[in-house]
Amino acid sequence: MVCSAITGDIFYTYSGNTSEVLTLAWSPDGKWIASGCVDGSVRVWDATTRRTQVTYYGHMSEVNTVAWSPDSRQVASGSSDGTVQLWDAATGKRLFTWKGHAGSVNTVAWQPGTYLLSRNEARIASGGVDATVQVWAVSGKGQPGQAMTLQGDILLYRGHSAQVTSVSWSPDGQRIASSSEDGTVQLWQAM
Repeated sequence: MVCSAITGDIFYTYSGNTSEVLTLAWSPDGKWIASGCVDGSVRVWDATTRRTQVTYYGHMSEVNTVAWSPDSRQVASGSSDGTVQLWDAATGKRLFTWKGHAGSVNTVAWQPGTYLLSRNEARIASGGVDATVQVWAVSGKGQPGQAMTLQGDILLYRGHSAQVTSVSWSPDGQRIASSSEDGTVQLWQAM
């Protein structure tokens, strides 16, 4: 559903998911909504027409988190299967799968701004039940359907004593904030 922030009135209802929806994210360009489901699927909706653009079935377990690339072309999704998957939002083509966490991935976030566009490189932070925050890089031209190259885990943070529940980049892309079930919020230098 899309509701008015002022009155609470429902503007739209998006239907068609085949299981419970656990997460969603609006694309930075405002054109798309991605939803992640218990059945391991991610669905991309046209925000205006409410029609499904593509449904992605790459995960083996529930999808806990979805995040759009700054240019609205790719979606990263994290799952209880322990993977973060990056895929083309227009075609549903998987660009790669990253398995770095020991257990479920709870949260993913793209580094903001012009990093993807200016250096043909993007950084994604993820947090999981293993109490770690991981930052990894992908590079490529970022054209729809074009494979990107995984550069690998470039930073691994082990400061929490319980699972990481959320990660967020600072607006300048230099720091990451992470929250945890250990009751703390921690700030990390990302570069």
